[in-house]
Amino acid sequence: LLLAACLQQEATWPAVERLIRERFPEVPQVSTAELSEWLATPGSARPLLLDARTPEEWAVSHLSGALLATSEDQALVELQGAEQDRLIVVYCSVGYRSAVLAQQLIARGFTNVHNLEGSIFAWANEGRPVFRGEREVRQVHPYNKVWGQLLNRERWATTPELGD
Repeated sequence: LLLAACLQQEATWPAVERLIRERFPEVPQVSTAELSEWLATPGSARPLLLDARTPEEWAVSHLSGALLATSEDQALVELQGAEQDRLIVVYCSVGYRSAVLAQQLIARGFTNVHNLEGSIFAWANEGRPVFRGEREVRQVHPYNKVWGQLLNRERWATTPELGD
């Protein structure tokens, strides 16, 4: 809500990125290009991907291999047994909810946590793959009409709550 109020009903990438970086200066950001490279590099430790969106958003699409973690408690369950220095990348729609979760994990002692800058919207806008289960799809849940401005319209999933 704070972020939406700051954007005054008009979402732009520069405003979102600036606000997230200002609000969460201790959370390292990783670009979509860097994450793509990490995922494609053979022999490297694959980052653990945590999706901080709602189950409804997750059901439309998510990044391959990502785990749903809508809260700190759920993330800690998924991270049980993980080394504190495990490479973790958290994402949501645009990066705000994931920055909150990344900050919480850092406070819990995880030392290699990154927020995906632009999150799944930027990833999908760049034509990178998203999945529903094991099947690649094109649609992403637009979250709402304000945030959906940041997602290419052809990527929008039809969602009854948005009147589509």
